[in-house]
Amino acid sequence: MDRYIGKKLDGRYEIKEIIGVGGMANVYKAYDSIDDRIVAVKILRDEHMENDELLRRFRNESKAIAVLSHPNIVKVYDVSFNEDIQYIVMEHIDGITLKEYIEQQKVLRWKEAVHFTVQILRALQHAHDKGIVHRDIKPQNIMLLEDGTIKVADFGIARFARASQHTVTDKAIGSVHYISPEQAKGELSDEKSDIYSIGVMLYEMTTGTLPFDADSPVSVALKQIQSQAKRPRVLNPDIPEGLEDITIRAMQKDPARRYQSAAEMLRDIDEFKHDPSISFEYKYSEPATDKISKEVANTKKKNKKIKDEQVRNAPVVPVLTGITVAFIVVAIVFVIGIMAMVRPFEEVPDTTAPELIGMDINEAIKKYSGFNIVVESSSFHEQYDKDIIYDQSVNKGMVVKEGATIKVKISSGIQYFSLSDYRNFEENQVYKILTDNEIEFNTVTEYNDEIPEGYVIKTEPGADTQVDSGTVVVVYVSMGAENTYTTVPSVIGYTLEDARMILSSAGIRIGSVERVDGNGQSTEVIDQTLPEGTTVSHGSTIGLVIIREKESNANSIELKIPLPNSSDEVVMTASLNGNTVASETIVPSEKRFWDVTVLGEGIGTLSIYYNGQLYRAYSVDFSEKTSVMVADYSEDFGG
Repeated sequence: MDRYIGKKLDGRYEIKEIIGVGGMANVYKAYDSIDDRIVAVKILRDEHMENDELLRRFRNESKAIAVLSHPNIVKVYDVSFNEDIQYIVMEHIDGITLKEYIEQQKVLRWKEAVHFTVQILRALQHAHDKGIVHRDIKPQNIMLLEDGTIKVADFGIARFARASQHTVTDKAIGSVHYISPEQAKGELSDEKSDIYSIGVMLYEMTTGTLPFDADSPVSVALKQIQSQAKRPRVLNPDIPEGLEDITIRAMQKDPARRYQSAAEMLRDIDEFKHDPSISFEYKYSEPATDKISKEVANTKKKNKKIKDEQVRNAPVVPVLTGITVAFIVVAIVFVIGIMAMVRPFEEVPDTTAPELIGMDINEAIKKYSGFNIVVESSSFHEQYDKDIIYDQSVNKGMVVKEGATIKVKISSGIQYFSLSDYRNFEENQVYKILTDNEIEFNTVTEYNDEIPEGYVIKTEPGADTQVDSGTVVVVYVSMGAENTYTTVPSVIGYTLEDARMILSSAGIRIGSVERVDGNGQSTEVIDQTLPEGTTVSHGSTIGLVIIREKESNANSIELKIPLPNSSDEVVMTASLNGNTVASETIVPSEKRFWDVTVLGEGIGTLSIYYNGQLYRAYSVDFSEKTSVMVADYSEDFGG
């Protein structure tokens, strides 16, 4: 049995079961007794506790996710780094990996693949805007919820764009099936490396196969650098040309030829969703020197083949002379007959192509019988009724020969969709419904006292309205209640833990906690900075005064925390083993140091937060009155 199951970390996270095993860390399902919720706890494996590289990667993950806040990125709630255990507490996702889903479905519908890709791109755009490159995008790191929502996870080898770059020798490299050529070569990687990985995933989702595979990781990496993948439509002809173009551009070997940002790729996908028949026609021709060298090589091969045949056939030439002459005579007679029928030298008169757009296909074929009008495709169109031509391969007025072929695209009619009442639906669920039915949408966020944050308030047009692919539906999404107020309860006479639960249920957080010596054994609250009955906003903080047990063995540790040179007010918070023990609002440029005194017993982890984000972490020993810094992120705040 796993040694962590059944244990309670820092007196708060009760480990229930193991839900994921990785090379670097294991992931457990746990119950957070303070916030009353199920969480995922990622614990660094014991054998890696002395591995500086893996420790760096593990802490990088917490640093990376800590600055991110996006509905398509797994949230991080807490971190703990000390000598005995290192773990990250994250949002628990009740779903499967995208890799598992691909393996179940084999080949995804292209609309579904686009829906997933859009969410991943939005998540990465948020990360890239924060200066973070994931560097290990693969379907194994993408979580899929039952409603189709995507959550990007595992920023274990993520790197801040401004941080020093490392090569492949770091061992900080993603799965070779999804890494970019520059990663495979050990060169610098940036946002465009994530774009390449998304292209590989899109390829896999729509074709059911990886673009490059081999018996060994090294062979796969070499293919990423040197080989060209088969075009997706060769493997799955149902893939629209425009989506194939997008996939191929994302997977270009040269980063300069790829999409330069997630936003740029999203723009092409939006254009494709609006018109699935679009073709971007990106050109990636091989260099002229390569073509010339190939032609020269081919010519040499042909000349050698002819010469070899001449050598082989020399002894039997006299024998074949009669047969050859007879064959030539028959061939000449045959060619003369064909030329008499097709009259190749007879000049075909020029004419101009007619305007076909807006015409019924049957009428066009009847009216312009002198042309070979061929239907290339048929799809829904927001402007044209059924069987009406909306595109032609040869523009009106172009000079062509009589009888020329003109390819046309015709409308299947206007696609209508009936909106339902989406009130209280999760926003991504509604986006999926609209996307699957090719309905464009915009999002408007607003406060709402009744609808929870992230859920739909209404749509415009509203329920039971018939809309078509040309309609843009406005989805109103709640940001939660604005200026929600609560009444301060009395916690005098309660223990600190009971007071925390009472205040939390009222939406109030504990700020500073002052302990004073008492005469008895009680550890109860004797005073509070906000009087009972006071009306305050949700999320407000309250200070408490607590009697310390007379016989307590608690000792104090004093820390002097250096601060960045900032003139803005910030909230500094100290948390001992997950419990807030001190909080103060200060201006760093005026004080430069935060002096904090912490009381406690035994050994624990003291976390220092700067405006709610982890700033430093210490391993503290109250019996020895010592502290050792185990994590320092102050440089990310300008410190």
